[in-house]
Amino acid sequence: MLTQEQANQFASHWIQAWNSHDLDEILTHYAEDVVLVSPVAVKILNDSFGTVQGKAALRDYFKKGLEVYPDLKFELLDVMWGIFSVVVYYINQKGLKAGELMELSSTGKITKVIANYNG
Repeated sequence: MLTQEQANQFASHWIQAWNSHDLDEILTHYAEDVVLVSPVAVKILNDSFGTVQGKAALRDYFKKGLEVYPDLKFELLDVMWGIFSVVVYYINQKGLKAGELMELSSTGKITKVIANYNG
């Protein structure tokens, strides 16, 4: 079971990795068989399902995202935690709020992400 302290540490490290724009550091959080579903993926990948499957595909998607948004920056607003999941609630570089539900494996790697945005 995930503790509140573990969830907060995870979210803080996740935000720091994204703000560093270090793709390898970002990817340390994700499992090999990760699935990500995001409205941003619809736009960047021109894929109506907005789904990215597997870490190799995720690397390509994140690389494109960092190129499309060179000023990307996240500010952590809140962290919610469950038994095997975390919701990271943040503001992005556009001032829009986002919440990402992340299911975690027993090793603490993200296996599924469902991203939601308010704008």
